[in-house]
Order: sequence, then structure tokens, then C-alpha cells
Amino acid sequence: MQSALWWGVLIATCAVTGAQAQTWPTKSIRLIVPSVAGGGTDISARLIAPKMSEILGQQMVVENRGGAAMMIGGEAVARAAPDGYTLLMGISTLTINPSIHKSMPFDVQRDFAPVSQVVSQPNLLVVHPSVPVKTTRELINFTRTHANQLNYGSAGVGSNPHLTMELFLYMANIKMVHVPYKGLAPAMIDTLSGQLTVMMSTMLTGIPYARDGRLRALAVSGAQRSRVLPDLPTIAEAALPGYDAVQWYGILAPAATPREVVMKLHDAVMRTLRDPAVRDRFQADGADITGSTPEEFGVYIASETAKWAKVIKAAGIKPE
Repeated sequence: MQSALWWGVLIATCAVTGAQAQTWPTKSIRLIVPSVAGGGTDISARLIAPKMSEILGQQMVVENRGGAAMMIGGEAVARAAPDGYTLLMGISTLTINPSIHKSMPFDVQRDFAPVSQVVSQPNLLVVHPSVPVKTTRELINFTRTHANQLNYGSAGVGSNPHLTMELFLYMANIKMVHVPYKGLAPAMIDTLSGQLTVMMSTMLTGIPYARDGRLRALAVSGAQRSRVLPDLPTIAEAALPGYDAVQWYGILAPAATPREVVMKLHDAVMRTLRDPAVRDRFQADGADITGSTPEEFGVYIASETAKWAKVIKAAGIKPE
């Protein structure tokens, strides 16, 4: 009798959940950005939110929950009700954190339902003009004959620019001195002054200085050339086959979000990325439209987590 009652409750619950998924959304949706306003994650979220609101028929509200290396915002979504009304604007840092921090308030592969990758953006390998190299291969060779005489700045230990450079050093089997900063802007200031000699910069930050000659751009870090700098080779083309390291942004929902809701969100993302205004703005900023199925995004997150774990171990970075 109790077993029959339990099954009855389960069937009724599933029926209600299914009905809710079919009518979703019926109210506004929160898109949580796990960083402060103004950064790449925030800009990407605010670029897609208006069009997604239009497609879904409900307002998508962008909410900044920065701090603790993206973990405050991530935890808020991981612990939210799996009903599709609280989403995360994920970033590549989520796949780096597990190897950097001893304790995490969530597991990115267990506690989230991937919806879709949105865009990816390569970094820009630049050197100060005082460094006598004009290509990536020349930089590698110069570094081998001037061991530990070159230094590079980053936005901090474990940041994407830091690990993108560490992957470069690991694959090239060379060494440089890492100088971490509290943000990319002060690192760029010291690179421009010549106190630092090399940097893996974001496209938005580095392109203006490369164009005016204050820095020399050698290559982009992605697997494909950038539409913004089509004549600049990739690191893989120039010297290190197989090299690929990008910043990526994508939407995740809490685990156990109904499949019907995830697919409605996925459809809205894909339609948004096909919008000419959205597409052109992303591409003008040096970002590549990616889009992916939930399954593809999940596989990508797993592969990125494994890749950065290997790089972090090779670099001798100890979890804190």
C-alpha cells in the first residue's frame, strides 16, 4: 500500500514537472555573472540577454555576483532550484578552479546542466618592441638562449592569461619568469613601459597597442585565426602544432533542470547568436561565435578541466 502511494506521488510530481516545463517560462529569468560589471563575462551576458528575452517572452535579468574566483556566483546557481529561472554565464575559469583550489563549493561537471557555449576568444601573444623577435618561433629560440631573462605578466595565478602562457611554455619546453598582478590592466601598463617583456593579453586589451606599435603582436592563441587580425598566425601554425587556449563563455543551468527547459534555452541561445547585430558585435570584439549542443558543451567542459589540470601540474602550481 505504501509502495503504491509512493509511486502515485512520484508520477504526480513528474506530471507537474513536465507540465511546468512545457509552459516555461512564465516569469523573469536571472542570468548570474560570477564577476563584477565591465569584464568580458559581463559584456557577453548583457549582449545576449535582450535578444534572449525577446525570444523567450520573459525578461532576462543580468545579475553580477562576483568574488572568490567566480565561486560565489557559481555556487548561487548550483544551489538554485532546477527550474530554468536561475542561470549561470559560465567562463573558462570554471574549468581551471578545480586544480587551483583545494576546496570548491560545487563541481562544475556534477552540479550544472550545460546549455550551450556562446563564444570563445583567443588571447594575443605580444612582446615589448625591445625584444628582438618578430615571430613566435624566434621568441622560442631567443628564450632558449636567454634562460629566465624574459618575464611575463598576468592577471594573477590561475587566471586564463597565466595558464595560456604556461601552456605555451610547457609545449615549447622553455622558461620565463611569471609576474602575477591583481588584474590585467596593471600588467599591461608594465608591459607597455618595458618592465615586462612578454604578455598573453586579451584581444580587446592588446589590439590597440599592437596596431599603434607600442607592442608587437606575434600570434593568437586559438585554433583558428582571428577575423579581427586575419594576417596574424595562430601559435599552432607558427610554432606549436596542437596548441589551443581560449577564453570561453557559455550558459549553464542547475543540474536536474528539465530537459525540455534546457532545450528551450538552447534554442534561444542559437537564435540569438544568429542575430546579425549580436553576431557583428561579438566579432568586432575579436570573439568567435561557437554555439554548441548541451552534450557538446559538457564534453568540452570535461576536456578543458583535464587539460588545465595537466598544465597546472606541469607548472608546479600548488592548490590553495
